[in-house]
Amino acid sequence: MTHSTSSPARPINRSWVLAVLTLVYTFNHVDRQILVTLLEPIKADLGLLDSQLGLLTGLAFAAFYATLGIPVAMWADRGNRRNIIVLALTIWSGMTAISGLAGNFWHLLLARMGVGVGEAGGTPPATSMIADLYPPQQRAFALGIYTTGIGLGIMIGYILGAFVYAHFGWRAAFFVAGIPGLILALLLRLTVREPIRGQSESRADDLPAPPVLETLKFILSQSSFLWLLLGCLSICISANAFVAFTSSHLQRLYVLTPADVSIPLGLLIGGVGGAGAIILGRVCDRLSRNDLRWRPWMIAICSAVALPFAWMFLQAPTVGQAYLWNVVPSFVGLIYASIAYTAAQELVKLRMRAFASAFTLFCLTLVGIGGGPWIAGSLSDMFSAQGVAVPLGHALEFMLVFNGLSIVCLLMSARTYRADAIRAAQA
Repeated sequence: MTHSTSSPARPINRSWVLAVLTLVYTFNHVDRQILVTLLEPIKADLGLLDSQLGLLTGLAFAAFYATLGIPVAMWADRGNRRNIIVLALTIWSGMTAISGLAGNFWHLLLARMGVGVGEAGGTPPATSMIADLYPPQQRAFALGIYTTGIGLGIMIGYILGAFVYAHFGWRAAFFVAGIPGLILALLLRLTVREPIRGQSESRADDLPAPPVLETLKFILSQSSFLWLLLGCLSICISANAFVAFTSSHLQRLYVLTPADVSIPLGLLIGGVGGAGAIILGRVCDRLSRNDLRWRPWMIAICSAVALPFAWMFLQAPTVGQAYLWNVVPSFVGLIYASIAYTAAQELVKLRMRAFASAFTLFCLTLVGIGGGPWIAGSLSDMFSAQGVAVPLGHALEFMLVFNGLSIVCLLMSARTYRADAIRAAQA
């Protein structure tokens, strides 16, 4: 390892890169949220079950998204990360538009698999680039801004999907969501340069990336990383069940339409959630300057605070009260992702960062995004067959068990987080 004498990128340059990457991440989630927003009309038009909706929003997408993320990350640790993101954005935007042509469940399933193929190339190289532009004391904040792409994408997806559906039908919404991503891919290619690896820490690694088995061995030896990942997995399972079915739950329980719930949910999950990711990311960075254990502690506290509010959201007698109870879970709902990606950058070596992000993404996607909606949808079908009055709401109540499990795992992670971070920095 050699030390670099080059100065960090100018703030205006790195701010632009962060803004563009956040916008890319936003479109990543717009393309996912369009489907979630329109589940009810798609279900009625194509004659689907809740378990099939769970497959479309979860496993069909997640299997390809998670699996291909690993080889893409290995490529990103060795190649030009900017170009990988450009290619990925082009693929997933095109497949989103094609989703509007689906004539049955299998057509839509294949199209969503294609979206997963493209989106596999988005997050691992992006988080690796951000880590090279922002030093550790600013990294959770920077990745918190990047994570606002989740909330912004959900907000735009809700509002755009409902508006286009109301005027042109659900198929047109996929076309409108997919085409802008192709333009953004061109903007990224023309205005963003590949950063120098390690420049934010004034160090560079001129050696080739280690073999995948060596990387996995190092990751698996970092117990704090594994416990934090288990904690975030538990949250992710529950969170994605709610992301997939909150709109459907409100529409069914209070007899509403997609247009009725799109703006309130968009503002809650997107606006309030995005603000929470930035504010809590800044707080986490400040607290972590003195003690890195605040990384897992922050997620544990947020999970504990959100739990009773999420329960009351499901028990609300009116839709207005449901929105009110959902403010706190929305505010803290995105912080686990930004801190998980922060940990993936500071608990591994330089040339392992994209792979560590992909490994995190693989687990969160396959188990969380893939499993959460499918589990909730299957429970809903089971409760419906048993004659339960509000089967989907009852299924979401069961999903909150995972939030409780996450707290235990995150407290375990805090025990060795500081030592593992030092080990990675000195490796």
